[in-house]
Amino acid sequence: MKVSITVNGKLYVRDIEPRMLLVNFIREELGLTGTNVGCDTSQCGACTVHMDGRAIKSCTCFAVQADGRQVTTIEGMASGDTLHPMQEAFWEKHGLQCGFCTPGMIMATTAYLKDHPNPTEAEIRHALDGNFCRCTGYQNIVAAVKTAAEKVGA
Repeated sequence: MKVSITVNGKLYVRDIEPRMLLVNFIREELGLTGTNVGCDTSQCGACTVHMDGRAIKSCTCFAVQADGRQVTTIEGMASGDTLHPMQEAFWEKHGLQCGFCTPGMIMATTAYLKDHPNPTEAEIRHALDGNFCRCTGYQNIVAAVKTAAEKVGA
């Protein structure tokens, strides 16, 4: 099946199997490996990307469902050499250890801040409910999201 998907601002046209997942399209067809496969069951959030500006778990979406849509991966968040404010905040606040969950965390929280620009700590923790981190204990991740919210709102 032929699909046309814009990923990180670039149009890709590919002939793919209808059963191919979006996460596999991103990783295998496009070679963008920042989007991770963690659980294959949509529980961990490591595969979170934006589709038309909304956070989705790309392991639960077929690539054909993204036909004609705009997809942003972690690779598309920075503007040239300038990190996105959320990426910068994760770096500043040490919001990662092994880094496996970090792309999904950044994608999920960036989308969340669009609708909730001034979240409380409890709201941030609730927003992260679908993203697992097995290393950090979340404290620095929450601090990073708070910092990014302050930067974007400033």
